[in-house]
Amino acid sequence: MAPDYNMMELMICVASRYLEDGKTVAVGTGAPCAAAMLAQKTRSPDLVILFEAGGVAPQLPQMPISVGDSRTFHRAVMAAGMAEMMTTCARGLVDYAFLGGAQIDKYGNINSTCIGDYHKPKVRLPGSGGANDFASLCWRTMIMTVHSKTRFVETCDFITSPGFLTGEGAREAAGLPEGGPYKIVTDLGVMGFDEKTKAMRIDALHPGVDVEKVQSETGFELIVPDEIGRTEPPSEEDLRILRDEVDPLKVVIGRA
Repeated sequence: MAPDYNMMELMICVASRYLEDGKTVAVGTGAPCAAAMLAQKTRSPDLVILFEAGGVAPQLPQMPISVGDSRTFHRAVMAAGMAEMMTTCARGLVDYAFLGGAQIDKYGNINSTCIGDYHKPKVRLPGSGGANDFASLCWRTMIMTVHSKTRFVETCDFITSPGFLTGEGAREAAGLPEGGPYKIVTDLGVMGFDEKTKAMRIDALHPGVDVEKVQSETGFELIVPDEIGRTEPPSEEDLRILRDEVDPLKVVIGRA
């Protein structure tokens, strides 16, 4: 039987499970925001959501359309600004950051600047915004993205947001604080990083997905541990809250 959820719903539900109660998470709009809202409405009621434009711990009435949307300040404990948010990260007060990008390499470095040569790019992308600050200064970086060879590349054309740079010890040698990439939730599974080498590994597979499929959609060799987990499908209650309370207009999860 076909599952009664789509892939975006699965990714959001899986990502929400990694956000523990009482932690802080800096999010943008779209799927990361949906995951944070779902976590707050289910297993992590005391999750503190932060927005780059300055909203601190809002009680979101519905899905905002930008990080400066007035809804990101709804019943918030503070309406700060971007400078205050970056300072909050620099002080080590943000546990998780949710980022995206056009390219991700084996050490979790992210490119959201350009495809091709920087001076003569094939495609010019939006750039960093606050992503570099978040990746550099938050304790753990999470990513949600479609899994394909065009995104998971051996070497990023440009490093917008640092992961583990070139591997073990490189992040610290560059003067960055402890932290870095944590989990990448894709439409195929969940990727993590080896504690010693800092290279990407497969942590869990979605229902019906095998290792060969994940590797075929990755532009570098993934670490394959002896034991690989399986992600739990979304519960009926999670889907109800996601569809009726988090994204009733189907802006992120779609209508299919």
